[in-house]
Amino acid sequence: MIESSQVVIDGLVVHHVGSRAAGQTVRYSKSAIRLQDAEDVGSVLKSYFFSAFKTEAYFNFIGAGENAAGLVYNLAAEVFDDSTKLYNASVQLAEFLYNQSNHPNIRGGEFYVALFNNCVVDGEVVDGMGIFKSENKDVFLKVYLKDQNFELGTQEGINIRKLDKGCIIFNTEREQGFKVVMVDNINKGNEARFWKDDFLGLQPREDSYYYTQNYMNMCKGFVQDIYNTENQVPKPEQFDFLNRSLDFFDKKGAFQQDDFEREVVRFPEVSEAFNDYRHQFEEERGIPLSDSFDISKSAVKSEKKHFKSVLKLDKNFHVYVHGKRDYIEKGFDSQKGMNFYKLFYENEL
Repeated sequence: MIESSQVVIDGLVVHHVGSRAAGQTVRYSKSAIRLQDAEDVGSVLKSYFFSAFKTEAYFNFIGAGENAAGLVYNLAAEVFDDSTKLYNASVQLAEFLYNQSNHPNIRGGEFYVALFNNCVVDGEVVDGMGIFKSENKDVFLKVYLKDQNFELGTQEGINIRKLDKGCIIFNTEREQGFKVVMVDNINKGNEARFWKDDFLGLQPREDSYYYTQNYMNMCKGFVQDIYNTENQVPKPEQFDFLNRSLDFFDKKGAFQQDDFEREVVRFPEVSEAFNDYRHQFEEERGIPLSDSFDISKSAVKSEKKHFKSVLKLDKNFHVYVHGKRDYIEKGFDSQKGMNFYKLFYENEL
């Protein structure tokens, strides 16, 4: 968990990194920005920089343990050791980002490098270094008084509630690649990889959030790919498996593979298919799935919205199934020549 109420912006540099595909260049500031005389701006910036990081999904820099980490890791370490190097680091980062921005969908924008004091991360007080880029501009309505009349106008600016790209590197766990949070709210396809992979060089931190998220994703994939209608598994059975999985992660404090198989998977024939799919999932994605880990409630909250159990019957009905598999029966009406579901319930709410 990140607590930013006492954070102080100790240094800030802003450059403009143009679109390389459009032939634009990098425009460098001559020096860092002085925020001491503009406390209100500092407060707005702090909200803009930190509000986008709402989960506990942490990352590490790749290769830190083998002394093979990339430029961003090494520059962050230099700045943490000597804050006077912030400006020089920002210039190198802006140039490096520009050189990585090869996809035509990557737009130009303001590039911020900030140094933070008093960040609280999972109860630990540490310094942080933020790297952000704003690509989108919004149009704002401006109301002003002119000759005793109110006039309307427009002004282009940055929406402080919409951080486009960002990461905050916290000065802890340096040997493991620092503890890092990252967001990219603009690019979603192959062009999104440049921010996390090509520029930052990050990998997911293997912690409770990581293990919880991956195991829940694997459960969804098992139902989509194996435990499905094509393999003669009725929709209510699929939903029952998803609901049992979600209920397990929602109520348990820790994950144990044996408990999950007994309470969720249940049947030997399903268990065999489930474990085969798990090994396939691990090999194809290169993601390890632990047999024992603490369950991250933040990861459960983030993933549960994807556990949707909805019977879509033609275009007439959507039936949301939350549990009680025994209360749903499927049949066929020979007179009407149509399928039907029979639902049992005690009270109509």
